[in-house]
Amino acid sequence: MAAEKYQQALDAYYCYAGDPMGCLQAATEDSPGFLMAHVLSAYLSLIGTNAEAAAAGVTAFEAAAALPGSERELGHVEALRRLLAGEIAGAARTLEAVTITEPRDVLALQVGQVLDFLLGDSRMLRDRIGRALPHWSRSMPDHHAVLGMLAFGLEETGHYDRAEDAGLEALSLERRNGWAQHAVAHVFEMQDRRAEGVAFMRADIDAWTRESFFQVHNWWHLALFHLGQGEAHEALKLFDGPIFQARSDMALDLVDASSMLWRLQLHGVDVGDRWAPVADIYEAKAMGGAYAFDDAHAMMAFVGAGRTEAQAELLQAQAAAVGDNVGMVRDVGLPILKALQAFGSGDYARVLDNLRPVRNIAARFGGSHAQRDLIDLTMIEAASRGGDQALHAALLAERHAARPLTRRRFDQAA
Repeated sequence: MAAEKYQQALDAYYCYAGDPMGCLQAATEDSPGFLMAHVLSAYLSLIGTNAEAAAAGVTAFEAAAALPGSERELGHVEALRRLLAGEIAGAARTLEAVTITEPRDVLALQVGQVLDFLLGDSRMLRDRIGRALPHWSRSMPDHHAVLGMLAFGLEETGHYDRAEDAGLEALSLERRNGWAQHAVAHVFEMQDRRAEGVAFMRADIDAWTRESFFQVHNWWHLALFHLGQGEAHEALKLFDGPIFQARSDMALDLVDASSMLWRLQLHGVDVGDRWAPVADIYEAKAMGGAYAFDDAHAMMAFVGAGRTEAQAELLQAQAAAVGDNVGMVRDVGLPILKALQAFGSGDYARVLDNLRPVRNIAARFGGSHAQRDLIDLTMIEAASRGGDQALHAALLAERHAARPLTRRRFDQAA
């Protein structure tokens, strides 16, 4: 029974849908010495969650660390140990070693890619999966998961056509693969194919929303497509509905909520009092200094809600960074937090002074190209509001050169 429940948990994790934690609880109750069930519980609890879940993740890690295991299994335990120490890159390298010798360990591939995402390491997002491909074929179970990961890695390294093909193939094998759905959405976003993006996301909503713990991010992508088409009312409806209706305090969900409101405001949309509940959740979490990318989104919420004291406390919390986050804060996070705060106070020259040196290295604090695009959008708006018309024109020109469809729509509007 424990093995069956563990496999069900893996299947759910590979799709980002279902109830993997419930399955794992049943597995460990049946077999307390099931090391990998504890490992998967720890992964699910520690990455992108909240304080309560993270505490459960520590307990799961301690249970796994007390058990004997194979070299592969102990590699997972070591990855968790390093992750808990704040060594995201070290954990990613540990799982890299696991998958070099065990290229069909899908769990190691998937968690490893998530860690690459946290590090903003686009090359490893692709190459971690590429190394394993010779050991896989379409007929093998879980191949959809590998293809979904390949799609995201290819997209983040600019191989858009191949990324789209891999993502669609993954979905043809498993329509509920939320990661593959999201990878194809990223392709449409980066190529500015927004009408296609809307059609793609709305074609089979049940597949990527039913029991999905990744659906908020995919709803965010749909809202982004609508916003890019000038349909701010649709983006607001999605924010009030599936993006923030549940008021989740999971880190990944809060990032999407904060990012969407900030983008709406950059588009000149009055978001009313929507910032306050987002800021309330961030204040209650009080986890500043843990991960710079999340803290940047907390700062957006505090600026949007006018919480000056919370802004100051968040800036002070950056000194508590440990592990890899020390470099993230130093190189990228702190300047971005200061820029966001300056934007809120109308000091647009300081916004630009802080963002211009870091925008080309912003991948160092994690996220995807689509998420980090907020930095460029903020710079464009700051240049406009601050009266630096030459810089504003230059930033628009570079954007239009990189995104021809944006240029076409801009010309038509003009």
